[in-house]
Formats: sequence, structure tokens, C-alpha cells
Amino acid sequence: MTKVILFNKPFNVLSQFTDKSEHQANRDTLKSFIELEDVYPAGRLDRDSEGLLVLTDSGTLQHKLSDPLHKVSKTYWAQVEGVPGEDDIVPLKDGLQLKDGLTKPARAELMQEPNLWHRDPPIRERKTVPTSWLSLTLSEGKNRQVRRMCAAIGFPVLRLIRYRVGSWTIDGIPTGEWRSMQL
Repeated sequence: MTKVILFNKPFNVLSQFTDKSEHQANRDTLKSFIELEDVYPAGRLDRDSEGLLVLTDSGTLQHKLSDPLHKVSKTYWAQVEGVPGEDDIVPLKDGLQLKDGLTKPARAELMQEPNLWHRDPPIRERKTVPTSWLSLTLSEGKNRQVRRMCAAIGFPVLRLIRYRVGSWTIDGIPTGEWRSMQL
């Protein structure tokens, strides 16, 4: 049996069990939330991003979920500065040139603000600049890809939540909590 942990990672938590940085003290890690042994993250979720992190005791499943060759899709909800129109998000759908190459086409759409948990600290808000939400589904995983794609079209990301990995979502899992299952 393969153990799978679905963790709703809070903002400002490292996607690893130990903090190897000598320069940063007292950073939260997975160990602060998950007291299980022999499970490891399948891929990464940056410290400043929130949402679904899948952990498993299976190296095979870990590889399948994190290797772009397997094309496991992931859906992100991005709160962006400004309000893009349909024309603005066409480059996301077509593929976009970033410094490290062309992105694969993403499924991108404007969405209503989701019903989410409070983030501490809250995003920076500017009175004169509205925010809006995008849903982006990718089948690749370049470093900080969603943030770089949105910045490239002129709508910087203020808050980023990974909602889905493959068929798993964060539905019903409060921030900082996890659910275990066997495959």
C-alpha cells in the first residue's frame, strides 16, 4: 500500500521537513504540521505559496507527480494586481516566452474570488489598484512559473494557491491540516 498525504500548506512554510539555511532562523517547515515518518513531498511549493502539497512514501509516485515528462496537471489560483481582460490572458493560453524558454500552453481563465482562509500576513493592498483572480492549469513545473507568467503579461501575483494536483484538491482540508489515504 502506498501512503499519500494531502497537505494544505500555509503561507511562509518550507516544503521540506528541515531548514538547512544558516542565515534564516525559526522558519516553519513541514515538521511543524506533519509528524509522520517516511513521507516526502512530491514536488515543491514555494514558501510564499499556499495550498496543496502531496507527500508520499512511494518514490515511484513522487517521481510521477513531479517529473514534467508525466504531464500531471496542476491548477493554481492566482490573485493578481490589476484586472486582466480576456485578451490579456491569451499569451498564457498560447505559451509564453520566459528567460528559461517557452512555456507550454496553459488553461487560463478569470475567476471569482474563491472562499479562502485568512492569510497571515495579508497581501499588500493598494487603494488605487484593484485585484482579481485567475485560474491556471499547467502540465509543467518551471521554477516560480505562475508568478513569472503573470508578471510577463503585466499582472503580478499577490497570492498564489495550488488548488489541485492530478485528481486531488484542497477541498475540505483547512490550511495547516492534512488528510491521509492509501493507494
